[in-house]
Amino acid sequence: MLSSYKAIRNKAALPRLQKFITDCRAHLTEQIQSLGTYPRSGQAVSDAFRSLRFALLWVGLVSMLINVLMLTGPVFMLQIYDRILASGSVPTLLVIGSIALVLYLFMGLFETIRGRILVRVGHSLDAQLTGRAYSLSTELPLNGREGKRHLRPVEDLDNVRQFFSGPGPAALFDIPWLPLYLAIVFMFHSLLGFAALAGAVIICLLAGLNDLTSRRQNRSAAAMSSRRQQLIDASRRNAETIGAMNMTDALRVQWTGRNSDLLAQQREASDRSVFFSASIKTVRFVLQSAILAVGAWLAILQEISPGTMIAASILTSRALAPVEQAVAQWRGFTAARHSLKKLNEAIAGGDDADRRVDLPLPRHDVRLEEIYCAPGDTLRPVVQGISCTLRAGDGIGIIGPSGSAKSTLAKAIVGIVPLLRGSVRFDGSELGQWSPGRVGEFIGYLPQDGQLFDGSIATNIARFDPQATSQDIIEAAKLAGIHDLIVSFRDGYDTVIGTGGMTLSAGHRQRIALARAFYRHPFLIVLDEPNANLDACGERALAEAVRALRSRGSIVIVITHCPRAVSAVDRILCLKEGRVAGLGPKSRFMNKVIRPARIAGAA
Repeated sequence: MLSSYKAIRNKAALPRLQKFITDCRAHLTEQIQSLGTYPRSGQAVSDAFRSLRFALLWVGLVSMLINVLMLTGPVFMLQIYDRILASGSVPTLLVIGSIALVLYLFMGLFETIRGRILVRVGHSLDAQLTGRAYSLSTELPLNGREGKRHLRPVEDLDNVRQFFSGPGPAALFDIPWLPLYLAIVFMFHSLLGFAALAGAVIICLLAGLNDLTSRRQNRSAAAMSSRRQQLIDASRRNAETIGAMNMTDALRVQWTGRNSDLLAQQREASDRSVFFSASIKTVRFVLQSAILAVGAWLAILQEISPGTMIAASILTSRALAPVEQAVAQWRGFTAARHSLKKLNEAIAGGDDADRRVDLPLPRHDVRLEEIYCAPGDTLRPVVQGISCTLRAGDGIGIIGPSGSAKSTLAKAIVGIVPLLRGSVRFDGSELGQWSPGRVGEFIGYLPQDGQLFDGSIATNIARFDPQATSQDIIEAAKLAGIHDLIVSFRDGYDTVIGTGGMTLSAGHRQRIALARAFYRHPFLIVLDEPNANLDACGERALAEAVRALRSRGSIVIVITHCPRAVSAVDRILCLKEGRVAGLGPKSRFMNKVIRPARIAGAA
């Protein structure tokens, strides 16, 4: 023991420790700052963990040092009972006490280092996967993945990161050292070893039963929590409708029912977890006392010393403490495991967009070839057999009665509704051959509801493009006929519009969304009911913008019920029940379809 103390005081020890801490910090800082991009392959989660193997190796090394230093207590007790009390030497007590103090300080330092490394491991994992998780959160309802709405990649990643920041991982790294402590107890005496082993087996069995019995309940609770969250999200999206039609009480009943189901499930899971935690703690206390009793009996028989009895009790307690702590943290562990599984599920089958060889941006034509598609998980197509060829500079209006699948067709053309059959080809290539980032360079889209985001008018028009220029933003605003209005605001283009553009009128929101669709003159522009909230002046500006964009080679598709919205296009595609009812020059449809419809409406 004295030689160990001298070794710790060696001048080379502190520089080595300092270098160890510096290496850990440098590597983890590099991991966090490095990968602003996420892993490319479908094994993104595995790749992220693989990149952190050096940090996890350090955690294992530090855990080894901590567990070795945990022997300080038992060894100190051995020295107290077997040497100091027998000799009555106060100087020996001071020396051994000082050595124990130094070792405990080092143990505390290593505990701190391990905790800091694990926090940084969680943050590094988040840094590598957060971009992919966010992208998946926006893509899951699209591209045929509507059935995976229960997946919430961002929340799942938060759960995994928080688990690494808690005490759970430390307990898992300490459990493998249980055999070391049991081996030392066996070295003291075989009876003590068998007693400790029996207790360890019982506790491990209880931990295993806890895991087996809690999996189903945790999965059920996660599903109920997801359903409850969906109701919250839907209520927020439709707050105005709920308030206007006084639906709050009815929806509150639904919320109360879902919340009660979740609480009941969580209560049952908590009761089970509390039972196993209390059982394991009870077994550990009983075992610790049993070790003392067996040790006392062996000491009476003079087969071991009193110090050995105390040391064996401390070692047994220490050996089983990580198991007890792991069970106490089991809910966090199972939640993190479930989140990790869902994260893998979300990423599985995702596009490896980073590895694509991007084609040149299309400039010549768009061909719809026998398109069959349906929104969401529906397998029965609502758009059936649509074929059409559009060339640069063409403008086409898609008309038809409500329920004729006009908006579904528009979403299929821009790639946000999956095709069941057929293809949409840009210059002969399907849309999936370009990465999502490149697709935004040649497609402009105006959905029915506008969908603006919290931020300035300029950033909304520029699609939050960090490389946007003022010239491109202003040009898009002028095309949409909203430049003069924007500059009349106190902050001009820097005016913050709030979430969903709440500070603007419906007409202003729609014209800003139009400017966003026109940003940088995309090759294909799809406008779904672009004049729904526009006055006569706005409609004139829209028609002028469509003509200007077509003159520059853009293809413009306008979906509408209103004849005025198709004034700047030259062709009409009429849909009825998802099928082509007519396709041809606008003049023919103005006489045969649109005008009779207007007369019927007036009547």
